[in-house]
Amino acid sequence: MKRLAGNLTVQVIVAITTGVIVGLLAPGFAVTAKLLSGTFIKLINMLIAPIVFLTIVLGIAKMGDMKKVGRVGGKALLYFEIITTLAIIIGVILANVIKPGQGVLPVVDSAIKLPAKIQAADFNWTEFLTHIVPENIFDAFAKGDILQILLFAVLFATGLSKMGSAGVPLLDTFERISQALFNVMKLVMKLAPLGAFGGMVYTIGTYGIQSLLPMAKIMGAIYLTCGLFVFVVLNLICRYYKISLWRYLKFIRSEILIVLGTSSSESVLPSMMQKMERFGCSKSVVGLVIPTGYSFNLDGTSIYLSMALIFLCQVFQVELSISQQLTAIGILMITSKGAAGITGSGFIVLSSTLAALKIMPVENVAILLGVDRFMSEARAITNLIGNGIASVVVANSEGEFDYNKYSNLFSGMHDVHVISQSKKLEPANELV
Repeated sequence: MKRLAGNLTVQVIVAITTGVIVGLLAPGFAVTAKLLSGTFIKLINMLIAPIVFLTIVLGIAKMGDMKKVGRVGGKALLYFEIITTLAIIIGVILANVIKPGQGVLPVVDSAIKLPAKIQAADFNWTEFLTHIVPENIFDAFAKGDILQILLFAVLFATGLSKMGSAGVPLLDTFERISQALFNVMKLVMKLAPLGAFGGMVYTIGTYGIQSLLPMAKIMGAIYLTCGLFVFVVLNLICRYYKISLWRYLKFIRSEILIVLGTSSSESVLPSMMQKMERFGCSKSVVGLVIPTGYSFNLDGTSIYLSMALIFLCQVFQVELSISQQLTAIGILMITSKGAAGITGSGFIVLSSTLAALKIMPVENVAILLGVDRFMSEARAITNLIGNGIASVVVANSEGEFDYNKYSNLFSGMHDVHVISQSKKLEPANELV
């Protein structure tokens, strides 16, 4: 019983359940509860930039071959584009079949105002690409801009690898700093139940379950589609690589629950990087794939955007031809990558797509504001699961997935069919 009470997964489940009850009975506590959730996420964000930087530098510098770095990055981006495009297409098809907007009255609460930032959203692909290059690397670290940090880390690792044996002392120092940061993360993760509790109290207390009823169909459709994507599409990918999806989900259950409570996949980015190393992926692949995936491999967000677009068209009775829907898919393939990491990015991308299609006023997205928070969990969890599997795919393509490590992790089970002859990887520090 004592061991069960000390289990992080159990603690988070209890925290989420308690948060729902407190949110219903004491909605006035929502503002205070938001401080708990926000503080926990800030503690995690504090660690993300240095951990991502050190993981990438250590992985690439030890890899040594810069051609390999480019190959891994190229494979990752190709996989991201294929899988997110598939997610968009599935979302569009199921939205047309389920018709979640049919029968919903197109009435937006006059008290809900669409922020000016979202009304004026106009995604610029050139700006996005040039933004990846930081003017000041210290500013990138201060703001926690993952893509800018990733670029600098790759360049720094390249320079470090060219130093040869002279760079070994610095690598050893980085290794020790990385271990210290992961130890700090273990301490911070002990506060995860408080963060999940605060996030759930805030969501329920602020929006109330009663606000869900008019929009239950679109919410149900998105949760159903995300579930089908995970248990059909991603499951087929896992089976192809002789990996058990159920084992994988069980292995990252704590991270899934924390994301459920906080509605933020970034809250588990550092722990996911470490978990995927323990799962069998090499440090170099994890260091490149996971951080990049947080901007480019947003399966859940892609599903949400495509279904939300069709939902709005159904609510406001806008008929989209096949060619218009194909155009929308093409636009979402680009814009769904561009606003990653920006608060309210779902609305920014959605409004950009509506503006490009010129099919309805951008302000119509305001009808989704009241329930967006309740759908963000489905998006974030699907994104999280998809990024972990992307690491497995890319690691396998490079022959850097250690099936022995994977098998030993689940030594009590006996359905591993293939034991790879891949080189054994250095053992990662375990995350409690």
